[in-house]
Amino acid sequence: MEPAGVTERLLNKTVLITGATGFIAKLLVEKILRLQPQVKRLYLLVRAGDQVSAQKRVESEIQQLQIFESFREKYQAHFSSWFWSKVYPVAGDVSVKTLGIGNAVLAEDMVKETNIVIHMAATLNFRERYDTALAINTMGVKHVMEFASRCAKLELVLLASTAIVNLGKGIMLEKPLHQYRSYDGLSDLDISEEMAFAEAKLKELVCSNASEDTIRRTMKKIGVQRARKFGWANAYAFTKAMGEMLAYEHRSRLPVVIIRPTATISTWKEPFPGWIEGVNTIDIWVTNYGKGLMKFLVGDITSAIDIVPADIVVNAMLCIVSCHPQGSSDMIYHIGSSTRNPFKIHELIHVMCRYFSEKPYTNGKGDVVMVKPPNVQAAMASFYELMDIHYKVPLQDMLLHGLSTAIDHNRYKQLKREYNLTVTVAETYWPMALFKGRFDDSNMQRLIMMMDEKDRELIPCDTKFINWEKYLMETHIPGVMEYESRAAARARL
Repeated sequence: MEPAGVTERLLNKTVLITGATGFIAKLLVEKILRLQPQVKRLYLLVRAGDQVSAQKRVESEIQQLQIFESFREKYQAHFSSWFWSKVYPVAGDVSVKTLGIGNAVLAEDMVKETNIVIHMAATLNFRERYDTALAINTMGVKHVMEFASRCAKLELVLLASTAIVNLGKGIMLEKPLHQYRSYDGLSDLDISEEMAFAEAKLKELVCSNASEDTIRRTMKKIGVQRARKFGWANAYAFTKAMGEMLAYEHRSRLPVVIIRPTATISTWKEPFPGWIEGVNTIDIWVTNYGKGLMKFLVGDITSAIDIVPADIVVNAMLCIVSCHPQGSSDMIYHIGSSTRNPFKIHELIHVMCRYFSEKPYTNGKGDVVMVKPPNVQAAMASFYELMDIHYKVPLQDMLLHGLSTAIDHNRYKQLKREYNLTVTVAETYWPMALFKGRFDDSNMQRLIMMMDEKDRELIPCDTKFINWEKYLMETHIPGVMEYESRAAARARL
């Protein structure tokens, strides 16, 4: 049986989207409303104290965004009434049972009406507190699955995960993760034991009258330790992996599928090129290099840096919603570029150098920042040696000889800032920057082949056709630097 087209699939459907104020989720809301204005309802679950606060969040963080400008032009004075006839904000919290929905009548309506659940709520911080990451990224999945199991008209549950839950060597297959198996196979992993461990550690800290800062730093450190113990790079990847494990355990009872995007960057084409919120993934390198704050990087320049534009991720999600076969044993879909259209780290470095040579950054003082090619190290050991030579020793010498003038103080602060930033970024991202594998996307490609020509135009999700240098030079980096400029202006207010 041929799958229904994406517009037909969404006609008169009710969709629940968690984490609705996230970057990708906002684009998903926009794309669904643009593709199918006759979608019945979008329930948008957001963290808020009550329904009034939830509506204010959706209004200020979604409805008023530039990405909805085409709707304002189309509906004119009726835009607001049309928008709220389709979008229903829901105050809730995925870390709480029943999704924290306090309005019992509303919760019951959602259970009766919802056809599709798209779970996107997550904490994306690689160095998140372990207890917080577990509550949102792991238990959040459990609570969403429990809610979905009550939905009378449920057709699909789509869980947004991340490709870095599977960061080994060679070709990373679209295969599920199983509870009780650590990633490296060296130890047993029991999620309930991890929950109990985090709770016990937190209780121990509270009972010892530790300060909030000590609790925060300790729980972050524990997150890294537990992740490394079981073979994952960081607390984010580890807790997302455990969330996948819980979703997998529901596969026989619920129509569950999982999408694993790679490093997501700005929009390629829709709703317009270069739209982005936040600075993450490769943009940590791009922005700080351009500002002259990062002269040393850790990465294997011969490896592919797997990136994917945000609108391609949204389109892939809608492709899954439209085409995933009922009863299929496939439940994992990678969306990325390292297999279809690999872009090497040395190519990224070249683009960064070229862009900021042609369009140097001007700082808040009006100074033009001129940059040189960064020093890229292929191992943490050699990176730390350079940090000693270029930062630690000079900083120690400056303190030894005294900071007698304002110029000395400013130079010390600048060097210290560069050192802290460079080391933090290297220690956070080295597992990805030194990753030598690629992500298989065979399942995703099979779905793309199932789409008709119309849907391939409506929801293009093949990275093969992206000219990376052109896109980065003309669209992505300008968009990121514009976002940084706006953020800096807001900070000065």
